[in-house]
Amino acid sequence: MRLDHISYACTTAELPDVVQRIGSDLGATFVDGGRHPSFGTRNFILPLANGCYVEVVSALDHPAADKAPFGRAVAQRAQDGGGWMSWVVAVDDITPVEARLGREARKGHRIRPDGVELCWRQIGVLDVMADPQLPFFVEWTSDSTEHPSRGGGTVALDRVEMSGDPDAISAWLGADHDVPLDGIQVDWVEDEDPGLVAVWFATPHGSVRID
Repeated sequence: MRLDHISYACTTAELPDVVQRIGSDLGATFVDGGRHPSFGTRNFILPLANGCYVEVVSALDHPAADKAPFGRAVAQRAQDGGGWMSWVVAVDDITPVEARLGREARKGHRIRPDGVELCWRQIGVLDVMADPQLPFFVEWTSDSTEHPSRGGGTVALDRVEMSGDPDAISAWLGADHDVPLDGIQVDWVEDEDPGLVAVWFATPHGSVRID
């Protein structure tokens, strides 16, 4: 179990500006991640130095975005003003998570602009919609050399500001809430909305906070 990525949601119209703004603030360049055909979404990716990545994602004007939980979650966060949507935990085997939650994971795939298809299984997106402090889970089934964090540069995720209940997150994970955030500090803050409030990054030019 480890932190896989964090997602920032916005509208499709805002996507270029959000990617440029965050990339400029961090002194780093996002790459076009392509589309999630079954979710009705598309994203841009920033690989990080610590094996995880940032995803800026938007919902497309496509029927899948209205049906798939992930597409609906992205659209809802964008409609609420956009911002950090979720944090995602990678597991080597999602079967125990399925057994604990009492349902099956859903297959996902994304086609990069170079034609490479990335595949995974995920579970918990509907729960994140109901309680944004919770992460959802992913098991990558593509070759590990194609993980979106590959090529991570000099920017690393340093710490996160989280609003919520540590005990609830630990119960959801089936482990201590700090387990998937190895080496990443969690600052618990008061906020009217639960979930990720802000993320701090370590860059060659110092610490940068993105809210």
